[in-house]
Parts: sequence; C-alpha cells; structure tokens
Amino acid sequence: MASSIKKVDLFGVHYAVVDYALATELIMACARTKKSFGVSALAVHGLMEAYNDASFKQLVNQIDLVVPDGQPVRWAMNALHQTQLKDRVYGPDLTVKVLEQCNELGYKIFLFGSKQDTLNKLSKQLHESYPHIIIAGMQADRFREATLEEDLMDIALINSVAPNLVLVGRGCPRQEKWVAQHLSTIHAPMMAVGAAFDFLAGTVSQAPAWMQQSGLEWFYRLCMEPQRLWKRYFFTNSLFLGVFAKAMVRKTFQQKKPLAK
Repeated sequence: MASSIKKVDLFGVHYAVVDYALATELIMACARTKKSFGVSALAVHGLMEAYNDASFKQLVNQIDLVVPDGQPVRWAMNALHQTQLKDRVYGPDLTVKVLEQCNELGYKIFLFGSKQDTLNKLSKQLHESYPHIIIAGMQADRFREATLEEDLMDIALINSVAPNLVLVGRGCPRQEKWVAQHLSTIHAPMMAVGAAFDFLAGTVSQAPAWMQQSGLEWFYRLCMEPQRLWKRYFFTNSLFLGVFAKAMVRKTFQQKKPLAK
C-alpha cells in the first residue's frame, strides 16, 4: 500500500500527497485488517529536525504515511512540486476524522504516550465523544527511552489487546522514532499525533481557525508557552525560511537554464 502513495521529496523528507479523505481511507484500511502501518503528521519543526539529523530523517522516511501537518509545509510542497494541495493535513483534525470512523465501527484503540493525568482526561473525553470506541489500553510516557525489557513489555501489552489503532502522543521527534522502530512489531496502524492528545483532552487550547489557516498557529502556541517554545520556533522557522528560499532560487534557476543543443 505504501508504495502506491504518491510522495514528493521536501528537503529530504518523503511527504505523501494526500488530503484528509485519502489519508483517513489509507489508515482505516489498515485498521480493518490490523496491519502494521506508520503515520506521522509532520510540521515545520519535525521537517527541520529531519533536515538537521540524517539518522532521524532515515527513520521518518521508513514511516508509510507522512502528511503535511503545517500550512508552511503545504505551501512549500505546492511551490516546489506543484502538488496543488488545497489544505494541510493537520494531525489533530486527522485524528478526529479517524476516530469518527472508528466510532462507527466500534473499533478498539490504544493510547501510548503523554502523562497519565492527560491520558485519563483523554480517555474520559473519548468515551463521551465517541461512545462506541473501546479504549483497549493505555501506557503513559516514561519520558525517557525504554529499556529493551520495557519495550518488549509495551509491545506485548499492545498486541495482547489487539487494537485496531494505536495513537502515539510522545512529541516530535520521539513519537516518529517510536513509530518507525515498531513497524511490523505492533500489529496495528500507529499514528504519531503529538499535541492531539492535549487538544482532545482539553489540557491545551488550540489556536483560532483563522490563525491555523494563515500559518500562524506557531505564534499562538508560542504565546501560550513562550519559555518552552521560543527557541524551537525562532531557530526552526528561520531555518525553514532559509532552506525554502534556497530551494526556490534553485528551482527558478533550473527553469531558466537553456536546454542543451
């Protein structure tokens, strides 16, 4: 299935050219058969992490479906590859669309990552919003890398409850690394959705829709958590603009270059 997904190379990362409908369809096809399948909603931060770290980039490119989470990522894909995407595929919104279909089918899901308090609130909200979904299990983040023994226990726990879907909320880049490293060992699609856990649990507020559509969600989150996020957005956004500008200049030069006789 992954080989049939159209992808483009954006600064070394293989992004899928998909909208919400197609991304949801691909995920649900794997949820029905409980097929191991990796999904990441990768915004500018994750893209620049991969750009700077070859080993992380290699792991990200093992993930079956990497969707353009941020508007700037979508704009860059459209500008450099003429993908004509009309909207980004925002992780929290994609999660909701998948959950809606899981609810219709009475599917089982597993929650992996975040704090236990957040998981408890998330589980409560999911029960209220999606009453037919079965929360088959949950595992809070240890906020460190698991030992081999712990990792084997996590794999056994998840597979023992046979979920149709595993939602992974460990934050980028840790969640992408986990998903890539557990392809084939976890028998279900795994979605690295990051902040979706906090948004759905109600522990963190989302930016207004107009800011999301304008590519200013980062500014809203920066205002909410300035001490934690200022370095991330200052350096990663500046790097993204620089890399994008260089790519556009190179593309323009290649287009103007005369054909050899």
